[in-house]
Amino acid sequence: MRPKPIVAIDGPAGAGKSTVARRVAQALGFLYVDTGAMYRAIAWQADELGLTPDDVEAIAAMARQSDVRLEEAPDGTQRVFINGVDVTDAIRAPRISNLVSPISAIPGVRARMVELQRQMGAPGGVVMEGRDIQTVVFPDAEVKIFLTASPAERARRRWRELQGRGVTADLAQIQRDIEERDTRDSQRDMSPLSKAADAIEVNTDGLTIEQVVERIIRIVRESLPADSSSG
Repeated sequence: MRPKPIVAIDGPAGAGKSTVARRVAQALGFLYVDTGAMYRAIAWQADELGLTPDDVEAIAAMARQSDVRLEEAPDGTQRVFINGVDVTDAIRAPRISNLVSPISAIPGVRARMVELQRQMGAPGGVVMEGRDIQTVVFPDAEVKIFLTASPAERARRRWRELQGRGVTADLAQIQRDIEERDTRDSQRDMSPLSKAADAIEVNTDGLTIEQVVERIIRIVRESLPADSSSG
């Protein structure tokens, strides 16, 4: 039995997993692992090498040789490295966002990332978020959360985020993109997005980030012995 639990948080794109998982980890004194950033790093590396999602074998071979690491910076933010290169900002470019879904569906890529994720989370005391943590990476996680929100709500959040950064975007198109990604993620052959039978669903429609974080922390503490959920 792990000395500290694994908290697995899955859910569709735009549900707020990264922000919520990061804050939950901080509150519990746990390690935060953004698995989506790891896949983005692979997509960035593939793009740098001039590979496209159709280059399945080449990307899989590249992934097998890639070292993806997450490190906490002095200011508390998490930095993403691939083969020693800090790609934290580069992996958020729209071009990479469009590449990450098809590239992350490549079996060889997923196999390598799952291997690295299991290494990071094995000791416990981790909050790991993604799309297949509770079903594939750690099906034995002590706490499983499926974080979701309606496509319309997720689109509005994304639109407000872009507006805040001075980026002009069409709300209807953002929602269509989200719905298309939901379909791809839930219907892919390997590790499709799905809610584990024993996961607790948290719908974030109409809730603030603080309310969602508080709810998940309460779930964690109610699910575990009192001395397991503290840092």
